[in-house]
Amino acid sequence: MLEGKAIVRETDMPDDMQSHAMELAYQALDLHEVSDCQSIAHYMKKNFDEFYGPTWHSVVGNDFGSCITHLCGSFIFFRVEMMEFLLFKDGKDLSKEVAVKIA
Repeated sequence: MLEGKAIVRETDMPDDMQSHAMELAYQALDLHEVSDCQSIAHYMKKNFDEFYGPTWHSVVGNDFGSCITHLCGSFIFFRVEMMEFLLFKDGKDLSKEVAVKIA
């Protein structure tokens, strides 16, 4: 298991959901090669879809930009070691969406 502590850069998730996301990140990094960002992202998305219902999106890597729209209370952007994790839920409830740009 990686020894580095997760650093949350931005979020609007409840604390328990944030902890779950970071726990899954550590699990994914234990299960997959660090260079296999696609498998790590899939692991995160699959688990969040199963636990919190669809539709979650996951972006994992060490160099990416994004501009997303997400449902309020369903966004986290954090770092573990040199790996960045972006996890958010999308949906049809447009009244609760928020646009976020990550650079």
